[in-house]
Amino acid sequence: MNTGALEKFATDLWRGDILRELTEYIRIPNKSPAFDAQWRERGYMDVAVARFERWAKGMNLRGMIIEVVRLPGRTPLLFMEIPGDDQRTVLLYGHLDKQPEMTGWREGSGPWQPVLEGDRLYGRGGADDGYAMFAALTAIKALQEQTIAHARCVVIIEACEESGSFDLPHYIDALSARIGSPELVICLDSGCGNYEQLWVTTSLRGLVGGVLDVEVMSEGVHSGDAGGVVPNAFRVARALLSRIEDESDGRILDAAFNTLIPPRRIVQAETAAKVLGEETHRKFPLHAGVKPMAHQPMELILNRTWRPALAITGADGLPAVADAGNVALAGVRLKLSLRLPPNIDGAQASATLKRILEEDPPYGARVTFIPDWAVTGWDAPHEAEWLTQSLERASRQFFGRPPVYMGEGGTIPFMAMLGERYPRAQFVITGVLGPHANAHGPNEFLHLPTARRLTCCVAQVIADHYQTGVVA
Repeated sequence: MNTGALEKFATDLWRGDILRELTEYIRIPNKSPAFDAQWRERGYMDVAVARFERWAKGMNLRGMIIEVVRLPGRTPLLFMEIPGDDQRTVLLYGHLDKQPEMTGWREGSGPWQPVLEGDRLYGRGGADDGYAMFAALTAIKALQEQTIAHARCVVIIEACEESGSFDLPHYIDALSARIGSPELVICLDSGCGNYEQLWVTTSLRGLVGGVLDVEVMSEGVHSGDAGGVVPNAFRVARALLSRIEDESDGRILDAAFNTLIPPRRIVQAETAAKVLGEETHRKFPLHAGVKPMAHQPMELILNRTWRPALAITGADGLPAVADAGNVALAGVRLKLSLRLPPNIDGAQASATLKRILEEDPPYGARVTFIPDWAVTGWDAPHEAEWLTQSLERASRQFFGRPPVYMGEGGTIPFMAMLGERYPRAQFVITGVLGPHANAHGPNEFLHLPTARRLTCCVAQVIADHYQTGVVA
């Protein structure tokens, strides 16, 4: 492979056609169905899919079959098949649905308002995960331009990932014969610890969540009359949360939500910590004087990749401060999100969480917990020697530094499903969401040089896979 020609091909495409297309894609408010119940009626998802399909066809990849697959009642899925020089299969994955707007965008920018500042393209969905299809097809096209042999490639771009990929299993079942049995899975929907080298995701946490309802009265009453007589609904909720979390240090208490961390993941976390140092917490927009939950970078990495963590992501029943009179609340409703270690069963953890919260409620309060998320995480299989060597070569060639292996704190439901379905496959999970890229939050951006370099790394790995000629 002429790596210089590969870099030039990818750079020219990213600086021109891809940048223009991603800019227009950011303008489309195609929120994932969990955040837009009227997504069908609004039609934004169809607009985004049509743009992606049109661009993909314009790449003129040799022999490519492209189809928008629509199962009844499901979000659409973009399916692409590129014939290879043998019948072994590489599966590449991404998604195009988006998180909701979120407040806090800088003046002059917004979720649907693309802004290019230097190497950063701001706007919702560019980094999470609109870039994925462009990177995947550009990598394959670059190989074809140099007549570099590669295996058959299948590219899947779904439209339900930000909602938990609840449509995807139905598509995988429906398309199983066309997908085949991948030897290599490349997922372009993860993060990176910095923008200076290739980051390979080795694990993903699971997730359970739901809505906790606490009711003590049928209506609010004067707090001076009820105070000291009626149990405070917020205090009851706080006591229930203390069954799950030690509020002094954030530890999740029940053994059902904890696990022993595999030794090799501890070693990888130690290596990543040496690379990142204090960037493990400095990448977050902490106010001055706010300290992280641990002093050692390695402990912070393990906290966010292999240890459970609770977040309260929403609340009802609390009036706005400006509207808050002296009224004792009738009840409170909290949205809970509990991240799980990669090897904890999500369904079992969800049932345990419900039991702990609902049993023997304080003061006999009406307590219900209605689960909504129950996703099992994923721990990657051991990397084959050829893949380790390929990732090393690719990172050094296109980033100038060796790769780093580290778990991620988020959840990609697709990975656990594929890991179970294709137990012999090798996995490369990577992405462009680095420091301050802020997926799901305000001021999300795509770091364009990282996207270009990652594209080249994907091409290198696909080429190296073909050269092995060995079933993984």
